[in-house]
Amino acid sequence: MTQTSFDTHTPAAQRVADALEAAASPAAQHVFTQRYADAARATAEHCDAQTQAGRSLGALHGVCITLKDNFDVAGETTMAGGVVCAGEAPAQHDAPVVQRLRDAGAVVLGKTNMSEFAFSGVGINPHHGTPVNPADPAHARVPGGSSSGAAVSVALGFAEVGIGTDTGGSIRIPAALCGLVGYKSTQARIPCTGVMELSRTLDTVGSITRSVRACLAVDAVMSQQPLPTDAANLRGLRFAVPQTLMMDDVDATVAQAFARTLRHIAEAGAHVVEIPFNALGDIAALSMPGGFSPIEGYAAHHARLARGANQIDPRVVARMTLGKGITAQDYLALHNRRNAWIAAARQTLHGFDAMLCPTVPMVAPLIEPLLEDDEAFFKVNRLLLRNPSAINYMDGCAWSLPCHEAGELPVGLMVSSLAGQDAHLARVALALENLMNSLHS
Repeated sequence: MTQTSFDTHTPAAQRVADALEAAASPAAQHVFTQRYADAARATAEHCDAQTQAGRSLGALHGVCITLKDNFDVAGETTMAGGVVCAGEAPAQHDAPVVQRLRDAGAVVLGKTNMSEFAFSGVGINPHHGTPVNPADPAHARVPGGSSSGAAVSVALGFAEVGIGTDTGGSIRIPAALCGLVGYKSTQARIPCTGVMELSRTLDTVGSITRSVRACLAVDAVMSQQPLPTDAANLRGLRFAVPQTLMMDDVDATVAQAFARTLRHIAEAGAHVVEIPFNALGDIAALSMPGGFSPIEGYAAHHARLARGANQIDPRVVARMTLGKGITAQDYLALHNRRNAWIAAARQTLHGFDAMLCPTVPMVAPLIEPLLEDDEAFFKVNRLLLRNPSAINYMDGCAWSLPCHEAGELPVGLMVSSLAGQDAHLARVALALENLMNSLHS
């Protein structure tokens, strides 16, 4: 796969054979919860036959993709990275987005590992193991979550697309930590039907790839609302760089990469404007007493917690039970405060083409210390979720673009905007990617 498109030269059957071989290697341990080897081979052979006949199955003809473990596939019980769902009724149909991907010619290699119930930004899974981030061959680092296997499947090169979900950064975090491109659209663009929910208010379907253009091709299929694929002119664009919250506790590698990237953007003729955006610091208080994810997650999964909490990751149980006992009055007040906050954010960001900040404030931490220490785990989890989750709270759209240089651990640049600004943001993301590619060519 090139930086701007999918591999259209290698026969699909060959790519699937290579992918399945790579997926059996030690580096790919813990990436999949399920593989569809026979079905993938059959789909690839059908794609190649259609190619030989001069026909295309669609925009994703022969493209190898993986599905996060929380998507419905007909005939299977959706497990969402856990074991407590075993024995529940199988899905009667593919999730609509899965059907759309198949109809566009995509080859589904399998389902990928994830933080259980999508409730963590770290990517650790006690049931299926934790996929190791390929960015650092010398150390076992977290992949980011919750779409951990989705990102690693792309980073290892055997999938061209990892389909995931993003409730508080679950696409952008692993994309940033693994050096990939991740796109979280405005929530309403893509249906969440047939996806096991964590937070009905915040859950968003999206993808992880190696380029903005590839994400746009996948989004066009999943949303059935194609976005522009022509890059904006950076000269004259106005970018807001919030000074509240987003730059707190940023490590040295991230700080250096972000500052360097802002300098290059300004040199390209864009206006980079530091703004206070004090309202970002209010989100935590406005989310009391529980926040949407614990409240809605507990509502969605309370029966599973009641019958089998001992089969669920204790760290997930701890966060989810924060939503127990919240009254309807408190829940509606939470929505009212969020709506007022979004209105104020619109005023703050008026006149800017996008907001820029680090996707996450750190490079990928080591796995082992986080397995052993709950306090360390929850501290890292909060930091990883902090920046991207603000965009979910805003119901905004956002990209994570790699902005590190060769020899550095991956760093993500988050490019975000308000709800419904996906079309303009796509053109901005293309322009920024072109800029960064030109610097590294």
